[in-house]
Amino acid sequence: MDDPSLASTVFSWVTTISLAVALAASAGLRAWLPLLVAGVLARVGIADLGDGFGWLASWPALGLFGLATVLEIAGDKIPALDHGLDVVGTFVRPLTGALAAAAALAQIHDPMIALVIGLLVGAPTALAPHAAKASARAVSTGTTGGLANPFVSVLEDITAFAVAVLAFVIPIVVAALVIVAGWLGWRWVRRRRAAAPA
Repeated sequence: MDDPSLASTVFSWVTTISLAVALAASAGLRAWLPLLVAGVLARVGIADLGDGFGWLASWPALGLFGLATVLEIAGDKIPALDHGLDVVGTFVRPLTGALAAAAALAQIHDPMIALVIGLLVGAPTALAPHAAKASARAVSTGTTGGLANPFVSVLEDITAFAVAVLAFVIPIVVAALVIVAGWLGWRWVRRRRAAAPA
């Protein structure tokens, strides 16, 4: 006979881990946006960030995340500055991805354990879309002289926001899409490297 409590526990774990993966992936495109979304949703009572991460919904944190998000989104539209942001993002986005993942995982773990798992899961998950973003931006710059970069940036804004919001609505679906997109991106990069002249 099936144990409904076991099934419920497994579903809760899968959902929470999916949320963590999706938020970290969003951070790979826009470092502060998923923290802002998570904080706002927690502030209005829609999301539960777990013990130890409630500060993400505080007014000072929301103000800081909001300002950082606006500056990052605006700066990413300026040619040359966008590449500088990508260099800084190589260090910042994995950290914010880890923090976002840890906030999600704190629902099922002690905050310290959630932070460790968040680093192990969130940092590499955020780094993958960041690397894909940087590669796509390099192609855009090379083929259009940077003229298409602001338009590419707007698509990244929309994608990061959609992933962060939908992560709270359909986390398993979003995480699955993130994994598929990551796999397709990895194959695309491999093909480009194989086709590049030696």
